[in-house]
Amino acid sequence: MADYTIVEKDSFTVLGFGTELKSDYTDFAGINKEKADFWQAIREDGRLDTLKSIATNNYIFAVNEAVNNKMMHYAGVMTEVSLPEATRLIQFPQGEYLVVKGEGETSEELSQKLTGIAFGQALLEAKDVAYVGGPNTTVEMGQQNGLFFGEMWIPVVRK
Repeated sequence: MADYTIVEKDSFTVLGFGTELKSDYTDFAGINKEKADFWQAIREDGRLDTLKSIATNNYIFAVNEAVNNKMMHYAGVMTEVSLPEATRLIQFPQGEYLVVKGEGETSEELSQKLTGIAFGQALLEAKDVAYVGGPNTTVEMGQQNGLFFGEMWIPVVRK
């Protein structure tokens, strides 16, 4: 049984750099490799540090969103500042969110673990709510005892 909560959140916006995921949506190994390659690239070229420098908090968002029938993946932060080179401002609606908490040895492990639990267990067990699309995100909130910790936020509606 998955450990999750349903939480009311105010609307918020994440500014991010993104990439189109080309793997089939059922090819989890392919998707995970594309995401890992993207995160490595934005760490190496400084884009992640640029985002962190303008963030209003220490949270790093890994956002998944369907845009124009394309699977998009973004690295982002909450900020009041705009960057001309940023790919997208991602709007998250006010409302209820399914929230799964977890930790991992790396950022990628945290994100994969949270996504697996959220979509593979929690959404199936949450009988009163449904995910009807829109952006979802893993939120890396920090490190503690050598582990990365964070949450997955998925906007849901009551059935």
